[in-house]
Amino acid sequence: MSIPQTGGGPIESFEQLASYLEDGCKPKDDWRIGTEHEKFGYCKDTLRPIPYAGERSILAVLEGLRDAHGWTPVEESGFLIGLEKDGANVSLEPGGQLELSGAPLENIHATCEEVNAHLRDVKHIADAVGVGFIGLGAAPIWRHEDMPLMPKGRYKLMDNYMQTVGTMGTTMMRRTCTVQVNLDFASEADMVKKFRVALALQPVATALFANSPFLEGRPNGMKSWRANVWRHLDDDRTGMLPFVFEDGMGFERYVDYALDVPMYFVYRDGKYIDALGQSFRDFMKGRLPALPGETPTLSDWADHLTTIFPEARIKKFMEMRGADGGPWRRLCALPALWVGLLYDQTALDAAWDLVKGWDAQTRDALRVAAARDALQARVGDIDMRALAGRVLEISREGLKARARPGAGGMIPDERHFLHALEDSVADGRVPADELLEKYYGEWNGDLTRIYAEYSY
Repeated sequence: MSIPQTGGGPIESFEQLASYLEDGCKPKDDWRIGTEHEKFGYCKDTLRPIPYAGERSILAVLEGLRDAHGWTPVEESGFLIGLEKDGANVSLEPGGQLELSGAPLENIHATCEEVNAHLRDVKHIADAVGVGFIGLGAAPIWRHEDMPLMPKGRYKLMDNYMQTVGTMGTTMMRRTCTVQVNLDFASEADMVKKFRVALALQPVATALFANSPFLEGRPNGMKSWRANVWRHLDDDRTGMLPFVFEDGMGFERYVDYALDVPMYFVYRDGKYIDALGQSFRDFMKGRLPALPGETPTLSDWADHLTTIFPEARIKKFMEMRGADGGPWRRLCALPALWVGLLYDQTALDAAWDLVKGWDAQTRDALRVAAARDALQARVGDIDMRALAGRVLEISREGLKARARPGAGGMIPDERHFLHALEDSVADGRVPADELLEKYYGEWNGDLTRIYAEYSY
């Protein structure tokens, strides 16, 4: 999750809030790709989740990356809670999941190099202290009480609040992992079209990347338990945002939505001040009970935007949030999928033509079915496997049109990063299907074998 935002003067008008988002507009030549991925750490001898501190811990991994690989430390209240280097940062999710938030890069080749370098460095440090890391959408065996809560003020507040809304907020915090990509837009109109395509097709990403069929040591009835968790978290800040598809959608309409999402906190002088359930609209008027008489800054607004969790969201860029964490090939495939769809105009138009006739009920039904059945999902006359195949065709043509070469020009474009997804459509099997086959087959119900076979 995000680190506290900095900078930005006082907010004096509603228009500033929309302008903050609009300031993210960039010409096409400046569009970049930022890939984020999370992974679970565990002790190799016990297969238990690693704590924050100790010989085998998240802290030991962070200190190792800092000392051996030149990362700059990020601290909060005396705790090392992240690292920064070259436009990227390493941070901690609430349950100790280690996240790389990658630098904004020009192409998928560079993204995949970044992913590979990060995983190589993490393995170097992890091996030295006796821990491992695995990419899955949800912790397969551990219970809620097994998972430590990281020492970040934001997480303590969220943990308390999540227990009062929905049913799965604390599960999301401690026992899920994702891979996502952050992309740019050129204008308000470009943002709207990309946002609509992104939301409508998140269920396809959920299906293709489904990788969380287990909970507490047993199959849970879902291919993507992580996606199911998000459906039962907090209706005020999650979902498919039907208003995005209505006339009048733009930066101001998103601001209206965000203002009505209850607050979590205000960050002041290195501390998180409890503003749980309070209104940013009241904050704008100096009526926030947590800070009476004080009005927000743009950094407060930026922080608030990070507490909104729909399937796709905008800040000064757009985040695709529908995929489970997984094996390294899919860490490169996720940005390739969305770049192919959204960064070429012909592809974007084709993707919009594919989804523009769907209503809100269809989009919601696809979201539910993707979590349960992945590529075997069916909603009305929409077959998920066939839909995913068409989406990949569009993305492939978009990547071909981008023509961004790699390996010193030996690779003509970025299409090969889609191969893992194309293989899934060809045989109808996603990572969750493979895991279930292993569980019922050669593993004979022994889920501990997942760590040796699927760790990075």
